Amino acid sequence: MWWKEKGTGFGLSVFVAAVGFIVSFFTPSFLNSIILALLIGIVIGNLFTLPKITGDGINWTSGKLLEWSIVFLAFSINYTSFATLGWGKISGMVAVVGLVLLATFFLAKYFKCPTSTGYLVGFGTAICGSSAIAALAPTIDKEKEDVAISMAVVNLYGTLGMLLLPMILGLLNWTDEKNGWLIGGSLHAVGNVVGAGYGMSKSIGDLALTTKLSRVALLTPGLLLFNFLINRKKNVGNWKAYFQLPWYLVTFIVITLFVSFVAIPENYISLAETIGKYLLTIAMAAIGLKVGFKKLVNAGKKGIGFGLVIFFIQFGLLLLLG
Repeated sequence: MWWKEKGTGFGLSVFVAAVGFIVSFFTPSFLNSIILALLIGIVIGNLFTLPKITGDGINWTSGKLLEWSIVFLAFSINYTSFATLGWGKISGMVAVVGLVLLATFFLAKYFKCPTSTGYLVGFGTAICGSSAIAALAPTIDKEKEDVAISMAVVNLYGTLGMLLLPMILGLLNWTDEKNGWLIGGSLHAVGNVVGAGYGMSKSIGDLALTTKLSRVALLTPGLLLFNFLINRKKNVGNWKAYFQLPWYLVTFIVITLFVSFVAIPENYISLAETIGKYLLTIAMAAIGLKVGFKKLVNAGKKGIGFGLVIFFIQFGLLLLLG
């Protein structure tokens, strides 16, 4: 029976996620339930020797539940976000995201960053932080440490950017439009963008949030591009094989297209997003329980360096194309 084989590990993951949810009510916004569940899981997994009976359940939760969380999170992707940007900004954002993803793919090996970690860090930096990492991870990651490292890196730089970028831009006396473009185009998570943008002014915050949502809308084409890059050197029979996607990504794409062109009541969208967030938090708790601290530290050093390189590449492109 499923519960007999996997119930103990699944139950432990749910417990860790619940603790993360409770603690998140007392922490700053950048320490959300997803990151807290991951961190708490890492601490528990390294301080205690978990019973073998939890193994199958933790593996199932960190894999299958992660895939299902992506399906529900697809309801938050809406391509109409582009409409308010204008064609000039739309083309600029598409170019920035595309070039950052290409830089990620080709530079990860050059900087000797563990391949999966580098890919995930760059993908999360280019688009929308933790959600983007979660969407790409089941396709490419070989070790669960890679997911933990990449999420830690993008949240670290997202938080630093949220604190430092408003101060730096405030000294430069640039226009609200340029400041909104730079904040929305560079910071990792929506929460980072909201904190930095509205911390400067409402006008900058509105522009930054619109820019950020356009990046989020590029998650689907970004996944297609990265899957093509990963599969392009494989011995495939025809062009369709380059775009072979797992079931959850196919479902993700279908949902994003449906939501973008069909009016769905906001309460249903909100419910789906909430379910997706809960599932992702439980999956992150399970991933944390599997992460070895020593390996996390060793691989994390390269991930942090690579994340900084990609961030500066992205910011430079935004200055050039904005």
